[in-house]
Order: sequence, then structure tokens, then C-alpha cells
Amino acid sequence: MSSPLGRTALTTLGVVGAVGVGTAVWGIGIERYLYTVRRHDVRILPAGSTPLRILHISDIHMAPWQHRKQRWLAGLAEELRPDLIVNTGDNLGHAEGLTGVRAALDPLRGIPGVYVHGSNDHDAPLPRNPLLYFSGPSTSVPKPERLDVGALDDYLQSELGWHELNNAAASFTADDRLIAAFGVSDAHRHWDRLDVLPPLVADLAAQSPALTFGVSHAPYRRVLDTFTGLGADMIFAGHTHGGQVRMPGFGALVANCDIPLDQARGLSTWTADGRSVPLNVSAGVGHSIYAPVRFACRPEVSLLTLTAVDTQIAPDGGSGSER
Repeated sequence: MSSPLGRTALTTLGVVGAVGVGTAVWGIGIERYLYTVRRHDVRILPAGSTPLRILHISDIHMAPWQHRKQRWLAGLAEELRPDLIVNTGDNLGHAEGLTGVRAALDPLRGIPGVYVHGSNDHDAPLPRNPLLYFSGPSTSVPKPERLDVGALDDYLQSELGWHELNNAAASFTADDRLIAAFGVSDAHRHWDRLDVLPPLVADLAAQSPALTFGVSHAPYRRVLDTFTGLGADMIFAGHTHGGQVRMPGFGALVANCDIPLDQARGLSTWTADGRSVPLNVSAGVGHSIYAPVRFACRPEVSLLTLTAVDTQIAPDGGSGSER
């Protein structure tokens, strides 16, 4: 007959095993399909201004068979009616991913937008031990399969009419307001060229835009500091997947870059050289096809409603909500 201690140990192991299986079933089979709109109100417009609705999309990591994700994204144009789209990269997740991207984003035609690249817009994902992320930001893997980033750019620019901000800047009209935006290519791969931005931003400032945005795929501190110093009114980024697997009550365990973990998802404030600006880091819609899991971190887009500084925010609004 087994001892009480032995029975307790077996019971404990059984409970731990059951929790582990349940967590895996939830993260792999359920939560990664629970697509969510994370909503924020941001009071940064001049007094008396009408609201501006910005849809922030990131890290779609699209594979052609992901029809559920495609249908959900395709419905956002009619559901949310945004005035502006900000896309922070990693749209592709497979060599044939553009087929799914088209199905997902075609309804956004005619809405002004900007975008930058993530590395997975250039290179297909490769199998990787997820435990390596705990050792720090991941490094690139040699000789990945190349993706057709040119076809992606042609679609986003020529068909959707969006402006590319990879180490570049642009100005355009959204909701009858002149918007300026600048950005960098994927800082995680060291493709960012922060040195080229100052003269570009100076040219934008000369146009007296109503708002100026900074856009990056990966929210590295050097990028956020530079964007803040260059006068961005708000900064948008992705890349982190919000940690992808979060600890309830704690948050992200990893960010895959050097941003503080408590800013790896959602709306926060970034401060550099005495200046503070709103920063929105999207947890993204997708995941690598080799890491098909989300836990305590639903796939998401962000709807940011920019309002006047004198706007009264309802008690249940302002800090963000999921619906």
C-alpha cells in the first residue's frame, strides 16, 4: 500500500499535468482564434477638434489557409469605420501569404494608411525553440526562405494607396486633416536608419501638419527615443506579440526587444529628454506558423480614437478596453 506522501506526490503531479494540458489546449486550440479589438481614447488633439479614428494593425503573419483570420480582418472596415490605418509590419507568414493578406485587407481600400516592414515581410519564418526568447532578443537565422516583399509593397501602395515609411516620411490627408508620418524599417534586424530622418522630418514640419506620427515595427528604445526627440505626437509599433504567452497577474514574460515588459502591449507613455508622447504597441493579430499559441494575450488590432484635450472621457473609457 502506498504511503500518504507518495499519494500526495502523485496527485500533485496529476494536477500539474492536467493544468499543463489544459493550458496548451486553451492557448493552441482556442485563444489564438479569439480576435479582439483593443480600444483606446487618446486626448492629444487641439481643443474643439473632432475625433480621428486610427486602426492599428500589426503582425498578421498571414498564411493562405488562415481563413478565419482573413474574414475577421475583412470585417473591420465596416465595423470600425477608421479614418486612418497604421500597419506596423510582419504581414506575411508564408510564401503564399499575400493571397490571404489581400482577402483580409481589400475592404480597407480608399482609407488612407501608412506602413513599415517587419523581417517577416522579407523572410519566411523558420522553426525556432521558443525557450530561446528567454535569453534575450532573438537573432536572425541564416538563409531563410525569401518572400516576395516587392509584391506586398505593390499591393499596399498601388492597390490600397498606403504610404511606405521604411526609413522614409510622407504627408497626406486623412479626415480633411494634413497628417505627417515618418518611420523606420525593422530595428530588430538593424535595418533602421535613424540618421536619415531629421531632414525628412524638418520638411514635414514645414508643411504645418495637424499631427505627426512615428511608426516602427520593433519598439527598441533607440527608435522610441529618436522619434520622441523628432517631435512625434504619437508612436506606433508592433513586433512583441504582447509577449504572446503572458502570465496572468504579471504580464509579458518576454518582449523580444529592449522595451520594458510592462510596455510590451497596449497604450502607454514614452518619455525621452523631458518629452512624453503616447506609445501604442500592438500585440498583433497572428503568430509564427511554428509557434501557434496565444495565452492570456488574445490576437488583436487597436482602435485609437484621438480626441481633443478638452474632451470628457466616460468613466469606463480612456485607458483601453477589449470588445
